[in-house]
Amino acid sequence: MRDKKHGILYIGKAKKLRLRVQSYFRDGAVHEPKVAHMISLADDFDVIVTDSEFEALVLECSLIKQHAPKYNILLKDDKGFCYIRISNEQYPRIAVVLQKSEDGARYIGPYIGSFAIRQLVELTTFAFQLPSCNRRFPQDFGRGRPCLNAHIGKCSAICDGTTGEKEYRNTIENAITYMTKGSKEILRQLQQEMLTASDNLDFERAARIRDTIAAIRKADEGQKVVRSGSDLAQDVFAFAASGRNICAVTLKFRQGKLCDKDEHLFSDTQSLAETREEFISHYYINSSDIPGRILVDEDFETSALVAQWLSEHKQVSVSISKPQRGDNAALVAMAYNNAIERLAREAGRRNRNEAALGELANMLGLPEIPKTIEAYDVSNYGSDAVAGLVVFVDGKPKRQDFRRFIIKEVQGIDDYASMREVLSRRIARYQSEEKGSFARLPDVILIDGGKGHLSSVLEVVKDSPFNDVPVFGMVKDDKHRTRGIVASSGELSVAIYKSAFALLSRIQEEAHRYTVEYQRQRHSKTAFHSSLTNIKGVGEARAKQLLKYFKTLDAIKNAGMEQLLEVEGLSVNVAQAVYDYFAQQDV
Repeated sequence: MRDKKHGILYIGKAKKLRLRVQSYFRDGAVHEPKVAHMISLADDFDVIVTDSEFEALVLECSLIKQHAPKYNILLKDDKGFCYIRISNEQYPRIAVVLQKSEDGARYIGPYIGSFAIRQLVELTTFAFQLPSCNRRFPQDFGRGRPCLNAHIGKCSAICDGTTGEKEYRNTIENAITYMTKGSKEILRQLQQEMLTASDNLDFERAARIRDTIAAIRKADEGQKVVRSGSDLAQDVFAFAASGRNICAVTLKFRQGKLCDKDEHLFSDTQSLAETREEFISHYYINSSDIPGRILVDEDFETSALVAQWLSEHKQVSVSISKPQRGDNAALVAMAYNNAIERLAREAGRRNRNEAALGELANMLGLPEIPKTIEAYDVSNYGSDAVAGLVVFVDGKPKRQDFRRFIIKEVQGIDDYASMREVLSRRIARYQSEEKGSFARLPDVILIDGGKGHLSSVLEVVKDSPFNDVPVFGMVKDDKHRTRGIVASSGELSVAIYKSAFALLSRIQEEAHRYTVEYQRQRHSKTAFHSSLTNIKGVGEARAKQLLKYFKTLDAIKNAGMEQLLEVEGLSVNVAQAVYDYFAQQDV
């Protein structure tokens, strides 16, 4: 289907083309909102006749990959990377983070998708009885009794101070081996350590290792979310519907382990069967990672054709089936439960967000419920000032549209001028860009500050394309919590609007967090550079080289001459100067 400009709206196939076209355009036909809107834009359509249904499927997938039509299901991969972080402290902790930082910690990854990685870290914490509380060691040794986890055998009670640093670090290394190399390697290693401890008559240590081995074996047996019981690569699909919303969940097993989970939500749709068929048929269009087995919650009409197409594409046999019983049926059930849970979360979140946005519109006197809200904050550190822009769409943060600004034109600390500069640059980007996040007008603008901040921003907005966008200030109390909203007419109390108050607080906290985090990153890098540039022969360029190679300042401090000379372009004299500089600090 094409629009008036001959652009492609939708690509589809049908065995009986006349019936398929009639279903769209006959009088009185009832369509879901997305299809109705597509039909209203349709002006013409092209037809390509193929010799078989299989050829039609292959052609459909090929054309969708080329043109990515707006009204086909577009399976965009919006997941970011995540890492396993082992903190750099006396008693290290293991956690999952979304970004690497130059903080001296050890990072394993990156991994695509955090579902399986979070499960793995949680399982590792249980198997090796690592602490999951917020206590700091050794500072909190002996402060209070061990928590419930220690009493039920889920934690080795590090907090009582009986576990030495060396023994704890050895446990952490074993945990890392388990996460990176699997249970077979660590079990072999632990069994050897247990025998050695027993031979040395260290029966207490041997008993602790025995308990760890038992915990790992128990975890391996009871956790199908980590192992599927087969080395065959397979994907598991399940679909759940609630009202006009459908959730598709894909569990990916590789080398017998669950390595990732995909979730896709589709709104304003009615047919679960049609969504299932289109989703699975198009899922692998842009992917080269095709497993040998695909499990589905229900059979669909073109499953045999899709399996044939994938087999030819992969050049290895690919099967699609609905398991009836056993472990594979349990995996499909698990995928379905994940889909049901996601729909429940989405429904609860949507209802809460709609209520909060409705209250906000009523409180601010807006003619309609705001869909897109932009919030700005400014952070100063000495003469260095930065600003942050956070975007909330339908009451939820849209992080890919968050933006950071370095204040360039303002000298010294001047929050009013800094806010004016940021809004001026935002408006200029709107006027210069034709697409992207800056190319659309927000429904509401919120700035962190009171009447003075608001007045300075309104001067910039006046007589600009943003002139009709409502702008409000967000003021805080003496405990740095949201107190009220400042409009041109004065301050509005928001405490009586419970849902709107919670939403405004969340927006203001996110804007503050995002901006301050950026300021700290810049200050940290500046501190690194200023420390290194104090060394004779090290300027900005060499400081960047050193940090790029060693990652952290501590690593540079602890580097020997041989390591320093490995840095490209670093002469012997400069390497010696760096080494001497930090050696003198340790004296």
